[in-house]
Amino acid sequence: MRLTAELWVSAYLTRLRLADIPAFVTAKGDATAGAVLVKLNTLDGQAKAFQRSFDLMSGERAWIILAEGEDAAVEAALARQRSFDPDLWVIEVEDRRGRHLLDEPGLSE
Repeated sequence: MRLTAELWVSAYLTRLRLADIPAFVTAKGDATAGAVLVKLNTLDGQAKAFQRSFDLMSGERAWIILAEGEDAAVEAALARQRSFDPDLWVIEVEDRRGRHLLDEPGLSE
């Protein structure tokens, strides 16, 4: 059974809050099946956007970098993705140390 997008987003935001990492939803997608992108803003003009990827060879799911660089360029990449997929969720994480927790158990799988 697969988690709904809304439930996953809620759990992710809770884990970030417990780690004192500010985050918020900037685009709310489909509650059940919307894909999720995570933007990490390091508050120095730089950012990274992560998306879930599926490796056909191994069957593993992993977070990969969709875009990185200046914040405006990453925002433009996210806007392009949203134009293709209106059901897309976008979560913005703000952390000067670059923490996003996507590599932690339960989120990395």
